[in-house]
Amino acid sequence: MREPRPDELAQAGEAPATGSRSVDAEVSAGPDRDTSSPARGEPKRKAANLSAAAQVPLSRALSGKLLLFTAGFVLLAEILIFPPSAANFRANWLGDKLSAAAAAGRVLLETAEGPVTDSSRERILRDTGVRFIAVHDDTISRVIAGPDEMLTVDASIDMKEARRPIAAIPETLKTLLSDSERILRVYGTVDGDRSKTYEIVVPEGPLRDGLITYSRNIALLSLLVSAITASMVFFVIMRLFIAPIRRMTKSMIAYSEDPDDRSRVLKPSGRDDEIGVAEDQLNAMQLRLTDALAQQRRLADLGLAVSKINHDMRNILTVAQILTERLERSSDPMVQKFGPRLVETMDRAIAYTTNILEYGKTRERAPDRRRLNLHALVEEVRHVAEIEAESVEFRNEIAPVFEVDADAEQLFRIINNLCRNALQAMSNEADRPGLVRRLTVSARREGAVAFIAISDTGPGLPRKALENLFTAFHGSARTGGTGLGLAIAHELVRAHGGQLELVESRGGYTCFRIELPDAPIQLQARREGRPDGSVDRATS
Repeated sequence: MREPRPDELAQAGEAPATGSRSVDAEVSAGPDRDTSSPARGEPKRKAANLSAAAQVPLSRALSGKLLLFTAGFVLLAEILIFPPSAANFRANWLGDKLSAAAAAGRVLLETAEGPVTDSSRERILRDTGVRFIAVHDDTISRVIAGPDEMLTVDASIDMKEARRPIAAIPETLKTLLSDSERILRVYGTVDGDRSKTYEIVVPEGPLRDGLITYSRNIALLSLLVSAITASMVFFVIMRLFIAPIRRMTKSMIAYSEDPDDRSRVLKPSGRDDEIGVAEDQLNAMQLRLTDALAQQRRLADLGLAVSKINHDMRNILTVAQILTERLERSSDPMVQKFGPRLVETMDRAIAYTTNILEYGKTRERAPDRRRLNLHALVEEVRHVAEIEAESVEFRNEIAPVFEVDADAEQLFRIINNLCRNALQAMSNEADRPGLVRRLTVSARREGAVAFIAISDTGPGLPRKALENLFTAFHGSARTGGTGLGLAIAHELVRAHGGQLELVESRGGYTCFRIELPDAPIQLQARREGRPDGSVDRATS
């Protein structure tokens, strides 16, 4: 066994923990330095900027836009309704004039004992506000009241057409927007009496004045209705939508300032609509993120601790390695028996400390696959296991000629981690006499796939471990455990293209199975006759 050189120790001891930062750089950070979040001030500044940006003026806020849009839409609806309603007002005004003049004319004709005097005619014209009244039936036309001279008429209006709002809209707008003093001739039936047609002549000025007053009243009423409607819609939507959205926004801003504080996680209101679903999802996301950040800090702390341990452990192991080499030269039979195992264990420990930071990286190194005797490798695991748990029966039921295609060091770590977990589970019950404590490793092959089974007679895995079986820091079956053993084994098996699964776990029996396929053979290498299956890069 070779003693490591000082430069190797320095290189291993100064192995980078994360990225380009060295172990000494991590250690020199000091206890007051928050190495898990070196740029912690930057997120706080961003959160402060977000908090300031959240104070949006009413003119640019959703609530202000909602208020303006609602009022605008109500006004637009009133504007669209105004032309037909104004045409209807014009038809009613003309119809009222025609009905009043016809009624006055009938009363005048029915009550007059002699010829109708000029004063009576003038009074009727003045009271009704018209300049001419006539009545027509099937046989005769008669003037009820009017001037002696001929009147010039600018437009004739049939009440049938005037009572059609859509058709009368152009004339209504013409009356409202024109400043000329036109004379209108209006005719039509009154009170459903189709035998007589009444005719009046009326100036357009009073009609325009009435339309202007009506338009002003409609405008004021429209503003009032739009204000009331917008306010009602505003307060309803504010309570149902805007307020919950603001609450979620404030929660996100507060949470971004300190994701570690669980009190800042949004508490769902219990609504069963889309807002409630959004609150539930935001709450779940914030909780997951808080847990993930806590796990990330734990990993960072673990990486720093491992870096420190790795730095010093290499020096300690070097001394132990030197002492072990001296023990090999001892003539003591017991030392001769356990010396080679101790040397082998020390070599493996030094290799582990050299590569211990590999787990903190994105992934383990690629497996260096070779044909291995699985029986011999499991025997190495058994020798180590017997030292740790002498009271457990270790059975190696693998055939002496059974071979697998794998990385020797990584496969040892896989089987060793699984066996150590089983031994620890059964060691916890060492104070209970009469229990069978047995660990069995067996294997079988199906074609190009090797199946390795590791079973024990322990108490079985708890529910918490089953829920997070291969998750680091969550899949531990014992108090104080990290759960890294199963996570590392799972990662290494997947790197070989295989699978690690729990077959069964109950009181008295737990079994894990490793599915390990042989490495695929490169066709080009097979054609060229290379037995190792490698590919010549110069020709591929």
